[in-house]
Amino acid sequence: MYKFLITKTAQKIYFVLATMLIIGTFIVSLQPNTVVSSNPTISIEPAIQSIITNNYSVVATNDVIPDVAVVPVPPVAVSIQKVLRVLTWAGGEITFPRRGHPQNIELEYLQRFADENNLKIEKIRVKKFVDLIPMLLDGKGDLIAANLTKTRYRAKLVSFTDPYLLTKEYLVMGSQSKSLNSAKDLNGREIVIQKGKSYESTALGLQKVYPKLKIRLVDSAISHEALYDKLASGEYDITIQDQNLIKSAIAYRDDIKMSLQASATRHLGWGVDPSNKKLLKQLNQFLKEQNLVAKVKRTSKNSNKTQWQKIKESRTVRFVLRNNLSSYYIWRGELLGFHYELAKRFAKEHKLRYEIIVAPNNVALLDYLLEDKADIALGFLTPTVQRRDKGIAFSRPYHYASELVVAHKDHPEISSTVELANSNIYIRPSSSYWESAVELKKTVKNINLIGVPENQETELIIEKVGDKEYEMTIADSHIVDIEMTFRDDIQSLMALGAPKSQSWAVASGNNKLLEKSNAFIKKHYKGLFYNVIYNKYFKNQKRLDTHYKDYVRQNNSGVLSPYDDIVKEYASQYDFDWRLLVSQMHQESRFNPNAKSMAGAKGLFQLMPRTAKELGIRNVHVPKQGIKAGVLYMNWVRERMRKDEVKENQLIWFTLASYNAGAGHVRDAMRLAKQKGWRDDVWFGHVEKAMLLLSQSKYAAKARYGYVRGQEPVHYIREIKRRFETYDNILRKERLTSH
Repeated sequence: MYKFLITKTAQKIYFVLATMLIIGTFIVSLQPNTVVSSNPTISIEPAIQSIITNNYSVVATNDVIPDVAVVPVPPVAVSIQKVLRVLTWAGGEITFPRRGHPQNIELEYLQRFADENNLKIEKIRVKKFVDLIPMLLDGKGDLIAANLTKTRYRAKLVSFTDPYLLTKEYLVMGSQSKSLNSAKDLNGREIVIQKGKSYESTALGLQKVYPKLKIRLVDSAISHEALYDKLASGEYDITIQDQNLIKSAIAYRDDIKMSLQASATRHLGWGVDPSNKKLLKQLNQFLKEQNLVAKVKRTSKNSNKTQWQKIKESRTVRFVLRNNLSSYYIWRGELLGFHYELAKRFAKEHKLRYEIIVAPNNVALLDYLLEDKADIALGFLTPTVQRRDKGIAFSRPYHYASELVVAHKDHPEISSTVELANSNIYIRPSSSYWESAVELKKTVKNINLIGVPENQETELIIEKVGDKEYEMTIADSHIVDIEMTFRDDIQSLMALGAPKSQSWAVASGNNKLLEKSNAFIKKHYKGLFYNVIYNKYFKNQKRLDTHYKDYVRQNNSGVLSPYDDIVKEYASQYDFDWRLLVSQMHQESRFNPNAKSMAGAKGLFQLMPRTAKELGIRNVHVPKQGIKAGVLYMNWVRERMRKDEVKENQLIWFTLASYNAGAGHVRDAMRLAKQKGWRDDVWFGHVEKAMLLLSQSKYAAKARYGYVRGQEPVHYIREIKRRFETYDNILRKERLTSH
């Protein structure tokens, strides 16, 4: 069953109640002839009895429930919250969903169920798939959400909800593997299956028909992604997967392919303990009310329904975004982005689920609307006649931006557009900047307008300007602000005209959807929510440098930071070079224990609150706790990198890269380095080069974790290495002078 949590406020109330009970009893014992007051009274007996009879566990102050009595005290509301424990398979997770990854969709459904029933979800990640059902039956969870196929064997053990999805199983192999022209070609081939998966019975069925087919069972802790990697490398020949999983994977990786169908239609549902009939009933009722029960045939036709009616019927709104720093990206395991946060808020206010679809390029951003692959496009889109003629409708403005001419920092300043004569300006032909440049050519002589590939983000074009590969470009002011936060090799020469409005986009004719978009923008534009997230992503802050004294003031005393002794203590425990940790701490926070990043990372080592909590650290702003958390996390990250067989002499650099950008992005870079013919086990000059490529959309689109500002971890590691070497020289000099 569910378990109960009692909030800290409730614990305090229980303590007060217990105290009042004692005092009341003491007073009554002193005044035996006193008549009980007729003032309103409260009995906590019914609440306690309810908890006892329902077999719920209660966490109270010191784990003690006070004695029950009726005393004259004012009414008090005690906040008690149920917890729904969801067992998920760690190997099925994906951190950066592009098109509604199956396991993420399940959890989104369950979050809605939890919200409607005032439940708090506790996600329990299970390492081995085969352990899910035993843990459920052992009372360690309330339900299983892991793309679980209903089979005869499983149905004898657990109760399944109505299916939320119907799917089929297919054979999967590496893109370079020999194709199967027919099922007969399975003879002599090998299928690799994770233990405990329903695919095992499918494989055994195929083996009966094709006896020369080999089956190999591997550990159920091997994730989908690891399985795909081994298929792509040729280490594994074939596997079996549900169609929904395969489609999700091939949306971002081109090194695997789907082959022949291997099974009939399968039902996917949530597994519930057979004794928990109440929860099963509630979940089925939810699925029906939300219109989520999968049907073999759809009886209703959507042809005459408006887009908004379809959204309300499916209870899902599809947003198409670009995977970049201003819209949608992942940083240290957190999904972030200005447009991502707007999309989430819109869905929440309309009680809808949301699906994020990542467009491969800027042209597709609008094409997806016309092809009915998405409902709303977000991406600082400027309404133009050309786009309207294409069939796109635009909302009221939700942002205004000036278009700036951007050049290298060494370019001479200019005072008018006339001085742009004979310049080369690089722009994507599909962008609104192109139209501005065409107008500029009418008044300025010999401007050479050069089109760049459509998959080049504005940020990449600006980077090429900084590298002097491109002479100039045009970009919105807020994008330039972000770039100038990270780099100092560009400048804005001038603004072109007045600020232009930017809007949400929908396909023409979707008037009700446009109306809802306009109402949302009207409600929030320049309001508290809007301003908070806009400032979070676009304010050009000079980072933390102005807040602290630089480490160079530490002179030759041998003291590198105010926290050397604490760092040495934990560095010794976990076998790190303390000087390198000090260098990392400087890079993260400039030795400010109260530092906080725009994404919410805190303390000397800039940890996300969720990570600190998982490490058992309560307050990272306390230097000793913050340093302990940083070193513990570094040690945890290092062990993960060891499992990827990184060489010991390279381990610290891969660990730092993973600490900064996340292990997922590092593994993407390692995979890309191998594809490029570089070494995937050496950081400098190899994997770091691949990391830089992941900021380009053509590479990010095929990376599991998508876009990453590769320059950040590359710069991060080089700065730490440089500072570490400086510290080493300082201490060496100190040792020499002391002798």
